[in-house]
Amino acid sequence: MKVDTILFDFDGTLVNTNPLIISSFEHVLDAYYPGRYSREDIIGFIGTPLPENFRAIDPDRSEEMIGMYQQFTLDHHDALLEEYAGVTETIQTLHEQGYHLAVVTTKRKETALMGLATSGLAPYFPTVITLADVERAKPDPEPLERAMAALGSKPGETMMVGDSKYDILAGKNAGVTTAGVAWTIKGEEHLQSYEPDIMLQTMPDILSYLGVKQA
Repeated sequence: MKVDTILFDFDGTLVNTNPLIISSFEHVLDAYYPGRYSREDIIGFIGTPLPENFRAIDPDRSEEMIGMYQQFTLDHHDALLEEYAGVTETIQTLHEQGYHLAVVTTKRKETALMGLATSGLAPYFPTVITLADVERAKPDPEPLERAMAALGSKPGETMMVGDSKYDILAGKNAGVTTAGVAWTIKGEEHLQSYEPDIMLQTMPDILSYLGVKQA
């Protein structure tokens, strides 16, 4: 079956939110546990739902830590967001070619929509599945299944694109084609160890894989 539906993770896949995520974690952890967590520790948190991370760090104070994190993210959102080369043009081309597109993320709805708006990608993604829309986050297939249901798509026609093991594992669990992105902050080799069907070196590579003619 031909792929006609593409589900994208957001953070670290469509937009480089890593500086924002790392700065937000540093802000909170430096306040509560100065000197205890390194940048490498924080990178290890990326891809896991925020509540899960903070409950593991301190279940008694997780809610206030999440609040501090979210406020910092809102205050510094636009300043710390960075673009990945070729993403906007690729998404625009896929949209123009009639592909069904959705974002499937573990972000909160508010910040996911804010990120899409700031990056200029919002018009291409009428379907956005966030942590608030599911009972079980990636790597459970539920978020992907909800996106496919919203788009009227089937697993055999769908691809999941992401930068973390959770994206690849969720894709495998949902029975869709999986694509890793080589620009993942955890390194291409790490992501390759989860055996995605393809590895994109740049976002425009997806057009070649799909056989989409580029202008």
